[in-house]
Amino acid sequence: MREAAFAKQNKDKWLRFESVLKNNAQINPDELSELYLEVTDHLSYAQTFYPGSNTLHYLNGLSILAHQKIYKTKRESKSRFISFYTKEFPLFFSQYHKQLLITFLTFLLFSIVGAYSAATDGDFVRLILGDGYVNMTLENIEKGDPMAVYKDMNEIEMFLGITVNNIRVALMAFAYGILLGIGTFYILMQNAIMLGSFQYFFYEEGLLWESVRTIWIHGTIEISVIIIAGCAGLVIGNSILFPGTYTRLQSFVRGAKGGVKILISTIPFFILAGFLEGFVTRHTEMPDWIAILIIGSSLTLIIFYYLIYPIQLKRKYERKNTI
Repeated sequence: MREAAFAKQNKDKWLRFESVLKNNAQINPDELSELYLEVTDHLSYAQTFYPGSNTLHYLNGLSILAHQKIYKTKRESKSRFISFYTKEFPLFFSQYHKQLLITFLTFLLFSIVGAYSAATDGDFVRLILGDGYVNMTLENIEKGDPMAVYKDMNEIEMFLGITVNNIRVALMAFAYGILLGIGTFYILMQNAIMLGSFQYFFYEEGLLWESVRTIWIHGTIEISVIIIAGCAGLVIGNSILFPGTYTRLQSFVRGAKGGVKILISTIPFFILAGFLEGFVTRHTEMPDWIAILIIGSSLTLIIFYYLIYPIQLKRKYERKNTI
């Protein structure tokens, strides 16, 4: 849909909303909140399809004005928070599936490299994982509990420690994007090689399924959102390398804002992954079907929220805003 048609179709709503805000007109708070959410939906649409346009600048200013006047109470702030995760971010993220595919393929490639290196070099696993971890795991295998490492700490300490560490890795993958994306690829490579060699180590010990059913209870979400954080880093790198019609600084600022949005979206998932690792993964005695259910549900959640739902939302808004 062309920008002019989009503006013509919705300008009456925007002007009415602007009039209400500037004139401090008394209307129902729920109605005002609903108007605000509709304007932010249009803002997200404009960010996706009309970047740098006058329409985008107008809606952004209107949204800021509305936020200053409306969203000051706890109830309204909660609504804004929900709106970000259910509408604003998924629609925004629909434009970055190409970058997500690149980071996924990069991670997959280096995971294979890690497994292959472990298979062809007997010392590679120790080089990557460290002698301490390998020796400890071998001792646990001899004791009949190869996944005992997930039981060493109490639940809350492990949950907090893992969550903080995962967020740290995500921040690095994001921030290193400023190095033209090379830093992001390095972080992805580092973690992927570690994962590949780690899985081959258990395969070599005849414990591949035991490791998969245990590790991927939390790893499905954990690895997925590290890849998504890598996507955020790649957005920054691309904004520097390919500024398009913007100045390089303007492009970088836009890329940084977009990357931050992507990174913020991962925080609840990192918390969920930390919870699973701290409280659930340690129960290695659980039946296989429960582990498979958790892994499958986690994968479905990630695929739906970051792939299927953004596409659905984008198509919905395209239909809605097509004359």
